[in-house]
Amino acid sequence: MPRVCVCIEPLFPDLSLAERAEKAADAGFDAIEFWFYDMGGDRGIDALAEVCRKRGVAINDIVVNSPDGSIGGALVSPDDRPKYLDRVRETIGVARGLGCSKLITCTGNTLPGVPLEAQRKSVIDSLTAASEIAAGAGMTLVVEALNSLVDHEGYFLDSPDEAASIVREVGRPNVKYLYDVYHMQIMCGNVIATIERDIDVIGHFHSAGVPGRHELSDGELNYPNILKAIDALDYDGCFGLEYWPLGDHEESLRAMRALTR
Repeated sequence: MPRVCVCIEPLFPDLSLAERAEKAADAGFDAIEFWFYDMGGDRGIDALAEVCRKRGVAINDIVVNSPDGSIGGALVSPDDRPKYLDRVRETIGVARGLGCSKLITCTGNTLPGVPLEAQRKSVIDSLTAASEIAAGAGMTLVVEALNSLVDHEGYFLDSPDEAASIVREVGRPNVKYLYDVYHMQIMCGNVIATIERDIDVIGHFHSAGVPGRHELSDGELNYPNILKAIDALDYDGCFGLEYWPLGDHEESLRAMRALTR
């Protein structure tokens, strides 16, 4: 099975990042991810790095910019590009200190009154420029497709077809796309066939139960079968759990670890 990591952001909201990483390690996870290094001020990044070092937990990825572009700029806007590229540089500096080599990036929301093709070109140009910065640091960028029906109304990149097309047009080995099973099930389904088609340009996975974005065991998706299909493709990255537990977080983490073994 693919290596499984867990996003610690939705978990144990009253604890620090370092304490959340401890909880993930206690549940049997050896890899985690989180969102922004500076969300809400000092997040204790040094303490997190120390806990992960002691517990043998890898940090698979962190996030460059927010889905709507309010943090770090939007790829759809050429005017935001300098701000975005500065944010890429800053995030790379943090990622290096964490031993992390993947960065999640988002496109921003569709700009009203601007032709979609112009926005698409801006996304490609921004990813191309960012890839050159990232390559020098040994980093991979994964651009995330999100659902625009439930969670991210107005988001530009809401299709796996378009995500794969953009990444192939950029044509850089360190630019992939993030296939979020939860989001893409909402948008179009056909999960396993799409993953099989696009595995060459998929750099990371996210997952949660549909509907609700809770435990993977809750909802309409057969995650053991999805994981088996990914395993058969010799995918060598992580499969990320990014879900909001319905009950006790410790019990939920242990159950999700058992489900994805």
